[in-house]
Amino acid sequence: MPKRARSSPESAMPMPSPDRTTRKRAGASEFVLGVDGCRAGWIVARLNLSGMSANGFIAMSFAEILNGAGAQAAMIMVDMPIGLADSGRRACEGLARRRLKPGRTSSVFTPPRRPMLNFDAYEEANAWGKRQEAKGGLSKQAWMIAPKIREVDAAITPADQARLGEAHPEVAFARLNDGRPCAHAKRRQEGEEERLALLTRAGFSDAEDIYQALRKEHGAKAVKRDDVYDACALALTAKARLEGKAVHLSDGARDARGLVMEIWG
Repeated sequence: MPKRARSSPESAMPMPSPDRTTRKRAGASEFVLGVDGCRAGWIVARLNLSGMSANGFIAMSFAEILNGAGAQAAMIMVDMPIGLADSGRRACEGLARRRLKPGRTSSVFTPPRRPMLNFDAYEEANAWGKRQEAKGGLSKQAWMIAPKIREVDAAITPADQARLGEAHPEVAFARLNDGRPCAHAKRRQEGEEERLALLTRAGFSDAEDIYQALRKEHGAKAVKRDDVYDACALALTAKARLEGKAVHLSDGARDARGLVMEIWG
């Protein structure tokens, strides 16, 4: 695996301009997608760039998103790790935590290292990590999303990152909040109201309607309000990336597959 460059202080590398592939897609398409995993599969928030109208749906697989609704999207942002270190930590997590001080740093957790995805049980992956390096264990939270990490990893190539990126909802909400992390946890009523107000102020006025529609169709256990709001925030991040206004956290390192390890917000 290529050596990881030193991360720059505070905010990370400068925000790059959209490349040719991104500009071509943006010119040919009028919508972006924000995607978040949920119990029922994947919550997708579709934001029309003209008029800022939005709707949502649930996809059963990530490949279904890429090959279906996302095939013509100008940009897709997903709340799932893309690009996995073989050892050590990804720089982008540390940069995200720095952005989210104080109060929201616990929302950023370390994803599995790539070899951990080969294990069938948490105990085996965790033990392997601890044998490799000090403090190299794996949290159960990270292991619980390993199936979805595998799913995304199997569906994408490095070329896809021109119009598809890993994004972190709390980094996205902090950007919408003039750089300040949200004051309340997202699953508390105050946190839901805080995030809905930020979405509405940014022009995304359909978030609660999307949640209510998906809840009615799929049930309260399958769809959580905070996951829907997160997907909506990521759709706004996709729009911001097209406009050159998104937060971009990365030291430029690539993983063994050639995927850039980065977080957008």
